[in-house]
Amino acid sequence: MTDLALAVRGVSVQFGGVHVLDSVDLSVRSGEIRGLIGPNGAGKTTLLNVVSGIHAPGRGDILLDGTSIRGHKPSEIARRGLGRTFQTSRLFRGMTVLENMMTGLHRRTDSNIFSAGFRSRRAMAEEREAEHAARKSLDFVGMAQFADRRGTELSFGQQRVVEIARTLISEPKVVLLDEPAVGLSMNRLAEFDLLLRRIRDEKGVTLILIEHVIRLVMEVCDKVTVLSSGRVIADGDPNQVRNDPQVIEAYLGKELRARYSAS
Repeated sequence: MTDLALAVRGVSVQFGGVHVLDSVDLSVRSGEIRGLIGPNGAGKTTLLNVVSGIHAPGRGDILLDGTSIRGHKPSEIARRGLGRTFQTSRLFRGMTVLENMMTGLHRRTDSNIFSAGFRSRRAMAEEREAEHAARKSLDFVGMAQFADRRGTELSFGQQRVVEIARTLISEPKVVLLDEPAVGLSMNRLAEFDLLLRRIRDEKGVTLILIEHVIRLVMEVCDKVTVLSSGRVIADGDPNQVRNDPQVIEAYLGKELRARYSAS
């Protein structure tokens, strides 16, 4: 056993000869909320894609709960306890919120297409269990009242929260969130901050989030890692990072420095 939920060791990725990630190291402890920030093109989403198995690293290794997952398929990594949301909405059109939620349980159910087609007792029991779990997860994020609405009828911000709930339904150990606060109003950010803390504290899930809403990152994250041009240029607690000269130069800028510098 290790207290590291996720460890990235010397990961490098090239596309067409261009270094998108260059010897990236990242250590995230269990129960931590880790922010991943940096300018556009810094390699943040590529890093999440490598961790989740979408891209293979040219060099380096990725350890999930102490076990290497390099070269594993995304479905295998998901079964090992990694969840993921994406920048754009991935709710299925034409499905209700509840039906979208139930797709998040595909790796926990055992019935095959044949048994489901003939409505076997096992398939029907699993469907009832899946619906119960889906409604429970929706209730946890405060979206239970939208269960019977079509997912695409919700606001973009509401869809993002449903996607997080769908990820949690499979009981992951680690969840990667790619810009989860996109579409949320300023009034909703405080509620979202609380939701992230509840996911960590009540479900024991380790969270790693890419986010451009710097206020949210600095307030909710235990530690922050900053990428620039595919390299880690800073890694530490929010106070250290927001006052780091390299970070200010590469990303935050003078205005954000004044806003977030320690009082």
